[in-house]
Amino acid sequence: MSTLQEPTLLAMTLPPSAGVLTLAETAHQLVSWWKPLLLFAPFVAWAWLISTLFDKHAARFFLGREKWNAIHMTAGMLALIAGFLMPVPGIGGVLLGFTSVVLILGIDIALFAAITNKDERVPESQHIRLDFSKISEAREVKAASKQQATVQLEIKNASGIAVQAPNKDTPDYAIRANAEHIFIKASQVRASQVDFAPATEATYAASYLIDGVRQAGDAIPTADAITLIDFWKSCAELDIKDRRRKISGMIKVTGGAGETGVKIVTSGSKSGMRLTLVFDPDKAVRRPIEKLGFLDQQLEDVKALGQIEGGVVLLAAPSDHGRTTTAYSMLNLHDAYTQNVQTVETESEDMLEGVRQIVYEAKDDGPDFASTVRSVLRRDPDVVSVMELPDVDTAKEIAKADLSRSRVYVSIKGDGALASAQLWVKAVGDAKLAGEGLKGLIAQRLLRKLCDNCRVPYQPPPEILQKLGLPPDKVKQLHKKGGQVLIRNKPEVCPVCQGLGYVGQIGVFEVYVLDDEMRSLIAGQDWIALRNALRKTQRPSIQQAALRRAVEGVTSIEEVMRVTASAPSKQKSKKKSGAAGEAPVKAG
Repeated sequence: MSTLQEPTLLAMTLPPSAGVLTLAETAHQLVSWWKPLLLFAPFVAWAWLISTLFDKHAARFFLGREKWNAIHMTAGMLALIAGFLMPVPGIGGVLLGFTSVVLILGIDIALFAAITNKDERVPESQHIRLDFSKISEAREVKAASKQQATVQLEIKNASGIAVQAPNKDTPDYAIRANAEHIFIKASQVRASQVDFAPATEATYAASYLIDGVRQAGDAIPTADAITLIDFWKSCAELDIKDRRRKISGMIKVTGGAGETGVKIVTSGSKSGMRLTLVFDPDKAVRRPIEKLGFLDQQLEDVKALGQIEGGVVLLAAPSDHGRTTTAYSMLNLHDAYTQNVQTVETESEDMLEGVRQIVYEAKDDGPDFASTVRSVLRRDPDVVSVMELPDVDTAKEIAKADLSRSRVYVSIKGDGALASAQLWVKAVGDAKLAGEGLKGLIAQRLLRKLCDNCRVPYQPPPEILQKLGLPPDKVKQLHKKGGQVLIRNKPEVCPVCQGLGYVGQIGVFEVYVLDDEMRSLIAGQDWIALRNALRKTQRPSIQQAALRRAVEGVTSIEEVMRVTASAPSKQKSKKKSGAAGEAPVKAG
């Protein structure tokens, strides 16, 4: 016992100048109120930063929350030991302990920021910036945004019942507010569709379809995106647990812009769930044929095709270039109350007055699409519009039907009128049978229209006009997109087009009414001769029609080239096969 007491007694009898901290000094260091307060201050700031920011950041982006919490706790213990057990007497020891605490906790903070910022799961916009001078400002902004994130819209589910907003103090309220924010933003930028799809393992990417062109939106953490998808699915009364099948439903949203019908479509993939919001799908396809964009002569040819009894008319366009709209408009050429008019489609985009619309649903024990089309055609309808050509069996059933009195419009994915005829012959498998029933070819693309508020006129160089096949002596002015307007002599973003330079779309077409000679060329698969025969009709091609719209100031040359230019691989394959490409562009 005496041996253990000797060092303690020795320390108590040594003078302070001996450099050993006495018990009295230790007690004084612990009892003084300002010294523990000084040492605890960095811990308070550090603990707030870890609990309110870093912990949520690690959980939000799946950065190993437990691992980082262990690292933070270890750093905190080291700082505690260094601060309160510093073996240096007097005020110097307190200051040295305070410095050690700040240094250790600062290293922990900097280490977390440096490592997580390099992680690919964290988008650049969400990187941690160690600018502590802006922490209070960020908190004020966040508080203000929470006040602004309020429920502003009325959402009615598939049954027409309003979806009640949750209480403000619940997490569901924030989800509802975020969902409405996305809808409002889409309305402001004139989007016709919003898509959510996985971008990385930890983030989703939102995109907006504006006038047929996709614009990138903000990155959304996966957890937040899933809650948004589940919210919209619940509004449409879809099964939230069904995360694989493609399912869809309709809701109504009422806000400042009036009532909007929203089609909710979800599907699953290996990378995760996907969500699509389509705004007013019925209004998008509901247009009179005079408003689609046909040139005057083309419109006369289209109406003439509507008067011809029987036969097949191919409606060709790439995806998202207005095939459905044109198919529905073509049906309006026929009186649905005096004629038997029907459609066969996989999904109805609009209710057509007087038309019997047959929506095909694939079932294990049910008929396939081709059998459904055959069943319809055997009843001798006057007009049938087949909205998709999913397989060769469907094409064969149409070609074998009694086309002497039944008109069949076939929507086919193709780049042009001639290409659609080739695809049709290939699908039918019998060139003679395919050619006999063809009455007309209609192909189209969609162009963006220049914003009338900010489009910029310019005088094109003569060599450019010659290259485009436009007469320099007649075309004195073209237009290009602007995106800005002068307000009080200062350039500002155009309020009409939101800086994009384009507002709305217009179709550009090629229309050919086929005669006996053309049908025989199709039956013989003489594509070069058919191309020449189509040229002799003096009807404009898609590119020629598009250039005419550019000369009129409706669109720009850049937009014409974007939409009508074919990929080099396609051009090369056409040359090898002897297929016809676009005719040289001439002044229209």
